[in-house]
Amino acid sequence: MPSTAIKEIGPDKSLLLVDDDKPFLRQLAKAMEKRGFEIETARSVAAGLIIATACPPAYAVVDLRLEDGNGLDLVEVLHDKRPDSRVVVLTGYGTIATAVAAVKIGATDYLLKPTGATDIRNALLAAGDKLPPPPENPISANLVRWEHIQRVYELYDRNVSETARRLNMHRRTLQRILGKRRPRWSRISPFIGFARPCVQPIRWR
Repeated sequence: MPSTAIKEIGPDKSLLLVDDDKPFLRQLAKAMEKRGFEIETARSVAAGLIIATACPPAYAVVDLRLEDGNGLDLVEVLHDKRPDSRVVVLTGYGTIATAVAAVKIGATDYLLKPTGATDIRNALLAAGDKLPPPPENPISANLVRWEHIQRVYELYDRNVSETARRLNMHRRTLQRILGKRRPRWSRISPFIGFARPCVQPIRWR
């Protein structure tokens, strides 16, 4: 993609980062500051709403799932308070429905964790209606599959039998997958995205 797809940050460099994972938030803040943004951080929907209401930022990166609520509620307020604000939604579990919902209420883009600071910057600064450049090193199919299985497993209270049924998968196959470590994401970047624990305890039913 041509470089013209990415614009300059502009005179207002304010960037709000909202995520309830403290190490991730700290690393991302440092990485985005190096890329020229002026950073404010929040670790909850409530804290993000205070900032968004008092002084809406030019840019925002919001985690979808926060301890006190849904990041999309914050996206909606940001869009209402400052329609030209460019907002990227991050999540560990991507679904088409959620991506569509995020864009409908004002998000600029929707990225799946783990992702690099360069990809986040590109999404925030994509010019006009143009799409940002593709990721430098996309997440592997194995990691996407692993993330999806873990998500369904959590949704059904770590019930192996029910998860296997919902995924149309043999129970023993699922058990083997759940017993394996999280596939590595081999991106070489100044900033590596969020990583959850590799193996969850299995509840046998």
